[in-house]
Amino acid sequence: MKTSKFSDSQILAILKQAEAGAPVPELCREHGMSSATFYKWRAKFGGMDASMMARLKELETENARLKKMYAEERLKAEILKEAIEKKLVKPSRRRELAQKAVREKSISVTLACAVFSISETCYRYQARLSDENAQIADWLLRLTTTHRSWGFGMCFYYLRNVKRFGWNHKRVLRIYRELELNLRIKPKKRLTREKPEPLAVPQMKNQCWSMDFMHDQLEDGRSFRLLNIIDDFNREGLAIEVDFSLPAERVVRVLNQVIEWRGKPKEIRSDNGPEYIGSVLKNWAESNGVTLKFIQPGNPQQNAYVERYNRTVRYEWLSQYLFASIAEVQDYATEWLWFYNNERPNKALGGIPPKYKDNLITQASTSSVH
Repeated sequence: MKTSKFSDSQILAILKQAEAGAPVPELCREHGMSSATFYKWRAKFGGMDASMMARLKELETENARLKKMYAEERLKAEILKEAIEKKLVKPSRRRELAQKAVREKSISVTLACAVFSISETCYRYQARLSDENAQIADWLLRLTTTHRSWGFGMCFYYLRNVKRFGWNHKRVLRIYRELELNLRIKPKKRLTREKPEPLAVPQMKNQCWSMDFMHDQLEDGRSFRLLNIIDDFNREGLAIEVDFSLPAERVVRVLNQVIEWRGKPKEIRSDNGPEYIGSVLKNWAESNGVTLKFIQPGNPQQNAYVERYNRTVRYEWLSQYLFASIAEVQDYATEWLWFYNNERPNKALGGIPPKYKDNLITQASTSSVH
């Protein structure tokens, strides 16, 4: 607003001169002002002293400030009314609405940021690394399509520990959620029971193996069995044998094949199936110096390592496909076993594949020798 070149005291002095009888035209000519200005002053400040005049100006200033505040609040209400139907949770969404308000309502950036509760830094932020985000999204889509039972944790472990990408987990999780890849969390009904005694953790490979059978059906309805053998130390899958029948003699044959390239275990843990408690496996164990450890009947948690492995086999490939023949099942099992040992992250090992742990132990032992 344009300010007057006359101070409050000068205006009051001119008005007093006029009241004392000085002609208005002479006053106007003397002070260089128009007669309209004089009469405006007299209508506004006539009969006032200096304190009353100062108070009047303070009230005018306060009135102007309140009018401006009211106009801003009314404008804020109009802007928020237009955006009330939209979700304003994400800062990016609030930034878009603030920029739209600046363009369409011609309001200041400061006011727009105050309306949508964002900082001016957020308002001016420009997203970067969009090409890399597209790469992350592409990897996540490929992994969740290929491995339908994998959640965010398995995908992130694979990208970080196997593919060696250095992406931050919060960034990968944000893109994972934007793609709506979250798995549905199924509620579990757990019975209250005493805490079982934890399994002993082997300190070296071939200290203890675990084995167990699984059952499934071919496409034509015929049932077949799988024999799973793992090393408890690094959860490495040693063998998956598939056939319609797997008697004790087949179990012994598979164990001999694994021992040829892996070495002999000290112990083998299993349940009380007829193939395990029979004389065939017992005689083989005595001749090879291997101790057979049997769990208590009805307590599969005592063989938890291989039971957890069975769950992975079931949900990651066995229940995902229909197989037409035993040969087809065996080929897929062999292919998946290599992927499980060399590339699939294992949460029990800190997100690394079983072979990685074996290599880490080998490197540590070599460095200690030197």
